[in-house]
Order: sequence, then structure tokens, then C-alpha cells
Amino acid sequence: MNTKNLIWKNLDAQEIKDADHLFFSWLSDNTSLTKKLKQKFPDFSVNVLSQIEGKAYDNEIDLIQSQDDCIIREVELLGNQQAIVFARSIIPITNDTKDLLTIGSKPLGEILFNDTSIVRGQLQITQLGEIWGRRSTFTIGQTKLLVSEFFLEALYA
Repeated sequence: MNTKNLIWKNLDAQEIKDADHLFFSWLSDNTSLTKKLKQKFPDFSVNVLSQIEGKAYDNEIDLIQSQDDCIIREVELLGNQQAIVFARSIIPITNDTKDLLTIGSKPLGEILFNDTSIVRGQLQITQLGEIWGRRSTFTIGQTKLLVSEFFLEALYA
């Protein structure tokens, strides 16, 4: 999924008034998406599509405020053996994030929401055709990382 040129807006109920209430409940939930998906799908799993070192897109760099090389991690979150969410994470390579760089197929959300010292930033939303997405930063120590999640049609089927 190409997320390079998407337009993101801060989450505001007025901004997504056209969205179905099902979308809104997923977009606006500030709790762990991993936990919510595990409750809905007993066979929940993570399929790592890629995890490479590289440069983030300009709109991502603006949020994480880092020009450093990053790990760009793209995964599918699976339920009922289908992709239900596409996620793209931008993780700057710093001492604060070194433990995240070797998680393999473990859900990033489990780590981010199980550490009370990690602070979540403002939720932003976007729409790509029929697909709604959201993103937010997470601050670990002095480092901001970015997690973008796109809710696929199979999630609502």
C-alpha cells in the first residue's frame, strides 16, 4: 500500500462524520489495537511484509522530527487467516528503540501499550478510497516513532 502522498488530519469527529460508525469506533479508539483485535479474532497473528532500514517519507519525518535512518516495518495483522489491518511503523534507530528492532512477528502494539512510560501522541486520520487509516506517534525516552494503521474491508466482514 502506497502511503507516501496521503493527506492526514487530526482526529476530529466532525472530520469523519461521513464515516460509518464502525469505522469511527476503530479510528477513534485510543487503546491497544492489538488487544482489541485479539478479542475479536482468536487466531490473530502478524505477518511481517518487510522490515528494512531506510528513510521515512517527508510527512512521516515531520511527525517524528528525526532525519536519522529508521527501520521501516510493514505488516499485515491477520484475523480468520485474512489481512484485516495494514500497518506501517517508522522506528528511528536510537538507544531508546534498540529493543524494538528485533521483535520479529511479535505485535508492536503489545510493547507500546504495556510500557507506561511510552506516551502516545495525537491521532490523525486519512482515507484512501474505501480504506480509512489512522496514525500516531509514540515517544520512548527522547525518540518518537510513528505507527500508521489502515483498516481493511475484511475487518468488517
